[in-house]
Amino acid sequence: MLFADDVVLVDESKAGVNRKLELWRCTLESKGFRLSRTKTEYMMCDFSASRHEGGDNGDIDEDVMHRISAGWLKWRQAYGVLCDRRVPQKLKGKFYRIAICLAKLYGAECWPTKRRHVQQLSVAEIQMLWWFCGHTRRDREKLTQHRLRWFGHVQRRPPEAPVHSGVLKRVDKVKRGRGRHKLTWKESVKRDLKD
Repeated sequence: MLFADDVVLVDESKAGVNRKLELWRCTLESKGFRLSRTKTEYMMCDFSASRHEGGDNGDIDEDVMHRISAGWLKWRQAYGVLCDRRVPQKLKGKFYRIAICLAKLYGAECWPTKRRHVQQLSVAEIQMLWWFCGHTRRDREKLTQHRLRWFGHVQRRPPEAPVHSGVLKRVDKVKRGRGRHKLTWKESVKRDLKD
């Protein structure tokens, strides 16, 4: 039995595609073939050249967000491979560069990019890379648990124990620099306890 796997019909409207599909079906049936209409899918391509060249005001925010979402769509399609621990990291990286990066950066050659656009793209890339390397928010939760476990260990020790020498003592006479103060271990524990 002969069969065609995939056929693409292109037209300006859905009605035009349906006319072409009906003509295709009649032609195939006259030759003794059948067309499965249950598997028919419609894809609409909304492309505007002026929008993709920055439009009237040169704003490409929509394009950047669309390309990032296209990258995440490819990511979700390949989730089983990219998040499988049995697949080598080198193969995951190669697949990421070939499939996801190309989907994410398609048409970006002619963008008049700003720093925030580059930042948005790099944030999406870092999130994807962290995810397939196995680093997720659960790691942050584990870090909080370990920090609180260590805090409990320090609190149970007597005050003259060596573990107290650098952890809980605070020097009050030190002049601190300008700007935001650095986050100390004690402040991070307080924040963890509050959460």
